Amino acid sequence: MQKSLLLGTTILSAFSFLFIAPKSYAQAHTKGRQVAPFTSTLKPGDYTWHPELSPTGPVVVLVSLPDQLVYVYRNGVRIGRSTVSTGKPGKGTPTGVFTVLEKKVRHTSSIYKGAQMPHMQRLTWTGIAMHAGHLPGYPASAGCVRMPIDFAAKLFSVTGVGTTVIIADNKSAPTQTVRPGMVFSGKAGTPSGSGFVWTPEKAPKGPVSIIMSAPDRKIYVYRNGVEIGRAPVDGLETARVFGTYVYAADATVDADGRRDWISTASVGKRAPDLKDLQRRISIDPSYLRDVNNLINPGTTLILTNAPVTNQTHSAPGFSILTAG
Repeated sequence: MQKSLLLGTTILSAFSFLFIAPKSYAQAHTKGRQVAPFTSTLKPGDYTWHPELSPTGPVVVLVSLPDQLVYVYRNGVRIGRSTVSTGKPGKGTPTGVFTVLEKKVRHTSSIYKGAQMPHMQRLTWTGIAMHAGHLPGYPASAGCVRMPIDFAAKLFSVTGVGTTVIIADNKSAPTQTVRPGMVFSGKAGTPSGSGFVWTPEKAPKGPVSIIMSAPDRKIYVYRNGVEIGRAPVDGLETARVFGTYVYAADATVDADGRRDWISTASVGKRAPDLKDLQRRISIDPSYLRDVNNLINPGTTLILTNAPVTNQTHSAPGFSILTAG
């Protein structure tokens, strides 16, 4: 009798596990909690979201690994911030500047035993993505950027394939100050000669990102995540660039064609002054004219001390920049 009772209890426990396991698995994803915009300390799952502050324009996403936070900018204005959980020791989240390669509302991992990854936004073809997941308050993922379920859905609604995503291992210092910039004011330098490429037909439309890499001494133009142009930049080696800095083009243009650039994020030391930078560099005049024609309010400019790697030019999987 006692053996039968024990066997019956074991079978009942097994069936109970089958019924409660899916519910427990769903609970592993952090739902999220919206808090006031200026809340200084965010608990795991907390986020802010105010897309009405900037209804339209290109989106830039900045993930700070030390802070375990993600910042979302649209047209140079911060519209969201959330806690995240990134790669644990031994499976760290790669740093650099990436583009969203693929988006899926419902996604099941083929690498991690069928793990559910709602509102997945792929950053690499080797398994790194942003998606909803569990946020324990520290880095715990296998390399992905986990977000609260609610926030992941909201972010998914404003991004597209080609959206710029920056993952940084420095303390982030986002700002929203207007800095007059003349990098693309219409002032052309001397022709730079070899290395000039301009093929806008490769991506006829989509958000534009301009990347100026100090170690490469080059300027690159991407549209919808596809490289459509590059040219050498003379004098860039003398620029004091000690991190990665993101600017968004303002709507203001003066009589000389000088446009203001809004500094949206700084990762590393203090961002360089764009006026001073323009005095130091020169760019092929025909290339400069072509780039000027693509700049609209919200166009993203990234100034970095990271090189553009060979992965940039390979298909189908590339990241714009990778650290190391």
